[in-house]
Amino acid sequence: MGQILISAANKSSGKTVISTGLCAALHAQGKSVQPFKKGPDYIDPMWLSAAAQRSCYNLDFWTQSEQEILQLFRAQSETSDISIIEANKGLYDGLAIDGSNSNAALAKLLSSNVVLVLDCRGTIRGIAPLLLGYQQFDPQVNIVGVILNFVGGPRHEKKLRQVVASYTDLNILGAIYNDPELMLEERYLGLMPSNEDLLARQRIQALGERISDQIDLEQLLAITSPLPEIATDTGQKNSSSHHYPVRIAYARDRAFGFYYADDLDKFRALGAQMIPFDTLSDKQLPAADGVFIGGGFPEQHLDELHNNHTLRNDIAHKLSTGLPAYAECGGLMYLCNSINYQDRHRAMVGLIDAQCHMQSRPQGRGYTQFHERSDSIWPNPITSTIHAHEFHYSHLQGLAQDTVFNFTVTRGTGIQQQADGVRIANTLACYAHQRDTQQNPWISRFLQFVQQAANA
Repeated sequence: MGQILISAANKSSGKTVISTGLCAALHAQGKSVQPFKKGPDYIDPMWLSAAAQRSCYNLDFWTQSEQEILQLFRAQSETSDISIIEANKGLYDGLAIDGSNSNAALAKLLSSNVVLVLDCRGTIRGIAPLLLGYQQFDPQVNIVGVILNFVGGPRHEKKLRQVVASYTDLNILGAIYNDPELMLEERYLGLMPSNEDLLARQRIQALGERISDQIDLEQLLAITSPLPEIATDTGQKNSSSHHYPVRIAYARDRAFGFYYADDLDKFRALGAQMIPFDTLSDKQLPAADGVFIGGGFPEQHLDELHNNHTLRNDIAHKLSTGLPAYAECGGLMYLCNSINYQDRHRAMVGLIDAQCHMQSRPQGRGYTQFHERSDSIWPNPITSTIHAHEFHYSHLQGLAQDTVFNFTVTRGTGIQQQADGVRIANTLACYAHQRDTQQNPWISRFLQFVQQAANA
């Protein structure tokens, strides 16, 4: 069992493509690969999960304590041959100026060796001071190797290898040439989700084959570091012994797919039966005690969502008459009267009396913090302060002045005027993406609410 953190000097250096390709290549060799993603992102983990054929888990200092990160990492890694952690942004980038929540901080917390992916376009000797500076900036970060990316050809590769060998002691794991077939389609929020890419399996297989040809996988395995040693009882396990034998219908299709793997694990661990449904093709909700509609890109599937009026009407009727539901971001958009995108106006569920308008620039982006209001629909007994994140290009128009909100936003945007979490009947819908953690055990609170409604 070993681990490696794949990072870079800056964003858009090709980390996700290479990390996905590594997962696919190692899986094809019969290795059990456990992928992780630093930060709150949903899209990269979908590609990593598909490549490794194993759920990818997020490691995020904003929502998790260090002990929770260690516990999750160790628990999910113990049954794998190798854990691959994909960083976000650059190695030393993070929210805090002191680097305490950077990728480098994660590498130190997990005692993980680091491989840097370098964007080599337009440079040769210039990579030497960059690599030396990254090594010297924090000697506790163990950078052990480099992958040369966006290489122009054999001559360019030869010179780059000479530079790395002459000025550093780093292992050169391989060189990836410029290749349009290695690119994953991008969208305004980053990469296109693998659940929307109908050729995802073929793309991942092609990535794995290219990576196998251009990266020394045996050398990669040889420079991994062992898993971190942690106490058996971390004190971070959920102390709740409650069991909620309820059925939760959750949207999982090309329009909606943003769910944290450990959140879905928690639903099941607490006794919930998770029943997926397809908003694009199913004609009614499955028999369930509650509904969960996560994030996604509903604006990319407007016509299909609109044309499935039977399901829209079924959802509107059941939620308006009290079926408990929770919706995040794309789910919030879907529950509105309509979505307006690129001069197209399409009717949606209509539970929320507002119009959702897509914009060309982000309307809310990054980590968010909010407080639950005193009459919260399912209150948090541990803390009223919740850490989450938001990333949306849409905003709502036409909400009534007497709209009831669940959250007061102290960092971020929310729905409007520092408020988030629209409450209608037994439904809570917000732009924030929550993560079930020790300080924010939202899943147990939601399931308790669902069970109480079912009993009533």
